[in-house]
Order: sequence, then C-alpha cells, then structure tokens
Amino acid sequence: MGERTYKAACGLYRAFSRKMNVEWTEPFEKGPCVFVVNNAGVAGAIEMMARFPEKDKIHPWILEEMLEKREYPIPPAILKGTPYIPVYRDQRFILTLRQSIRVLQKDHYLLIFPEQTPGGRETHQWINTGWLRLGEMWYRASGRSLKMYPVHVDKDKHLIKVAAPVRYDPARRFSEQEKELVEKLSAGLRGE
Repeated sequence: MGERTYKAACGLYRAFSRKMNVEWTEPFEKGPCVFVVNNAGVAGAIEMMARFPEKDKIHPWILEEMLEKREYPIPPAILKGTPYIPVYRDQRFILTLRQSIRVLQKDHYLLIFPEQTPGGRETHQWINTGWLRLGEMWYRASGRSLKMYPVHVDKDKHLIKVAAPVRYDPARRFSEQEKELVEKLSAGLRGE
C-alpha cells in the first residue's frame, strides 16, 4: 500500500498544483550525488519528490520519528512509500550513513534537508553538518569525490534552482574544508 499511496499522492499533486520550473546553473552530470535542499516549509520535499526531473532515482533522508507520528504535514503512510533512508538522532546515525553509501553505489541520488529542525541538536551553523562526513565515506568506498548540489525551492516563484555542485575534496582533511563546504551549500540553499 505504501508505494502505491505515495505514487498516487505525487500524481494528484502534479495534476492539481502549478508547475515548477527547474533551473540548473550547470548541466547535470548523472551519477551518484546528493541534492541538498532548503525546507521551504514542506514545499521543498514535495516539489523534489513529485516534480524534480531526477525524482525516480532520489532517496530522501526522513527523520525516523516522522515515519510514526501523525502531527507532521506529510502522513506516515505516504512517507513510508518513498524510497527513504531513515535518519536517526542517536548512535544509529551510522546506519543512515551506511545505507546512504549503498544508495550512492547504485548510481542513485540522496535528498537531504540540512536546515535545523525543532528538537535537533544545535550546531555552529543554521544547517546540520554531521551528514557532510558522507564525503569521506564515499571517497573511501568508491575512490571518487562526492558531488553535492545545493537546491533552492521557491514556491512563490514556482522555481527549483539547482546551483553548481560543491565537491568534497579528498586531498584535504575534512576539518580544513568543512567551513567552506557549509558556506557554499548555504549560499545555494538561499538561492544566491
């Protein structure tokens, strides 16, 4: 029931909502990558899963508690129908990272919403940064640099703006590039 419910919900959304335009700063290079998206309320998730051209290969990160609780904007029955990766806020976060690497190994894409959410651990930025370790893990698993595309969803302008990819640099220590990665991704999330 979950996958059919999800696909039906996406189809209804596409049929009865206004079309979104997709604007790429650079032509998209197919292959394993991460789309890093602003929340835009719930619009960021809905637009990326229902309308984005690469939606059929996207695996969204979804907070584990959202899969059970009914007070979130998207019902659990629909969320469970997506090809999701559960995100844990405890020591099980390593499971999230490992499952993400397996998805990337299939040449699929991750969909991550890094903006702080209520109840999340505060970091030095307005976005969560723990997931950036995927760059190191992906390089160890594949020998390739991880591409991260910052995406700004603007519901008012009916626009999904995909910035140029930000790349993890395996030649540098993570601590040396974390701030730079955050700044570039943050600018793309804001649509700059």
